[in-house]
Amino acid sequence: MSSVHHQSLSLADVADSRAAATRIEANRRLVRGWLAIVLFTLFSLVLVGGATRLTESGLSITEWKPIHGALPPLSVAEWEEEFTLYKQIPQYQQINKGMTLEEFKTIFWWEWAHRLLARSIGVIFALPLLFFWVTGRIEKRIRLPLVGLLALGGFQGFIGWWMVSSGLADRVSVSQYRLAVHLTIACAIFAATVWIMRGLTPQAVDPAARPARHRMAAILACFALFQIYLGALVAGLDAGLTYNTWPLMDGAIVPADLFIQQPWWINLFENVKTVQFVHRLGGYALFALALIHMIAALRTAPGSVHTRRAVILFCLVAAQAAIGITTLLLAVPIGWALAHQGGALIVLGFAVAHWRGFVGEYPRPRAVGAPA
Repeated sequence: MSSVHHQSLSLADVADSRAAATRIEANRRLVRGWLAIVLFTLFSLVLVGGATRLTESGLSITEWKPIHGALPPLSVAEWEEEFTLYKQIPQYQQINKGMTLEEFKTIFWWEWAHRLLARSIGVIFALPLLFFWVTGRIEKRIRLPLVGLLALGGFQGFIGWWMVSSGLADRVSVSQYRLAVHLTIACAIFAATVWIMRGLTPQAVDPAARPARHRMAAILACFALFQIYLGALVAGLDAGLTYNTWPLMDGAIVPADLFIQQPWWINLFENVKTVQFVHRLGGYALFALALIHMIAALRTAPGSVHTRRAVILFCLVAAQAAIGITTLLLAVPIGWALAHQGGALIVLGFAVAHWRGFVGEYPRPRAVGAPA
């Protein structure tokens, strides 16, 4: 009798364990879906931010109104008020003097759309996070990282205004330093979201990769983010509008006068020629690293999932390099420039997902009563 009773308890435990595993996977699927929506919104936000920069629209809204600013001007008087504020800054007085109200509306809508998306991402992130947390769908190990991302997103709003404010008094555009910080933080949030989402995804069973492959995947992901930072400096200085030749730059492989300013290191941030050249070098380095990583993977583990991802990553880096060169040769038309910015995010996201593949899925919580 006791044997039958023990057997029935064991079967019940197995059933409970399977139900718990099914529930965990269902919860992870829901959280992954939410994070996918967050990623899409972040991607759109970065592209609209790029268009705002390319159309010189970022200084059209001269005040920071986190709540009231969600509504655009709704009357002619309100439009005139916004336009009057814009007329007081150097960009209007030195570059756009004589601009009509209708022309102002064009640049205003780009900046307003960018800010609206930024506000929306806060809602899209915070409300589902609260719901999933209250309903027990957020695993303990990812609660702090998700709250950290929410806090970083709020801080990013302040960084955005800090960037805009740099162009309201003494400059006709925003500081390239602040622009680079703003874009890099946005991309870091994007990368971290990919990392968490990938960690909640079932991983393919693959032979254990060599530590060197794992380290190289990490280096590639970090270098992709650094290359985005270098690209932001190029954008901030409009450096892509000069030296529109490739592979030569100013008639040479290594152009002259790269360190003409003093102290020498200031050229890395403020010399248009040097900033563009360093970004080119970054592109070459990323291409070489991705190629080395792919060849090593093909030699040591042909046919593995890690290797297939390494091949895809190299193809993405090569395509991004081709888009970057085309953008430069065509003197940065907005369509190609946005493709290049979007391509950078795709490379970064895939590189982070590839790195996460070596780390593996988050350990699943053990259900109560599950066998040890």
